Amino acid sequence: MTVNPFDIKAALTARHAQHVVLVHFPIALFLAGVFFDFAGRWFSKSSEPQKSVLAVVAYYNFCAAAVTSLPVVVTGLLAWRWQLEGQRLKGTLLLHLIFGLGSAILICMVWWVQRRTRRMPERVPSHWGIALEVFAVLVVALTGHLGGFLSGVNVGG
Repeated sequence: MTVNPFDIKAALTARHAQHVVLVHFPIALFLAGVFFDFAGRWFSKSSEPQKSVLAVVAYYNFCAAAVTSLPVVVTGLLAWRWQLEGQRLKGTLLLHLIFGLGSAILICMVWWVQRRTRRMPERVPSHWGIALEVFAVLVVALTGHLGGFLSGVNVGG
C-alpha cells in the first residue's frame, strides 16, 4: 500500500507520526535556550546590553520549549496506546517514558527558574540555574537516544 506524502489526513491520523515530528521542537528550543543563556552569562562580563538581549532570547526559548513539551508527552502516550497497542511497559520503552516525563518536567522547571529569576534576580542563585540546565540537557539527550532505539533509528548494523 502506497501512502501519498502530501495526504494531510493520513499524516494527522497516523498512529505515531505526531510524536516523532513534534518531539524535535522542545528539544531544539530548549537546547537553543541553554546556548543563549550560557552566551548571555559569558557576555555579561563585558557588556550589559548583550546580556539582556541574550537573556530575553533564552527566556522565550525556554517558554516555547515548555509549552511544546506538553503535546509531545500527550502524543507519546497516544503512540504507546495506539502503535504499540498498550503493551506492558518494560525495558527501553519504560525508560523512555520515565526519562520523557522527566525531560518535560525539567524543561518546565528551567523555564520556571528563568521566569522567577527575571522577576526577582536577587532571590535565585545563578549556579542553581546552570546546574539545572546542564542536568536537563543530559536527561533530554538520554531520552532522545532511547527514543531513537524505539523508532528504529539507533539500531546496530
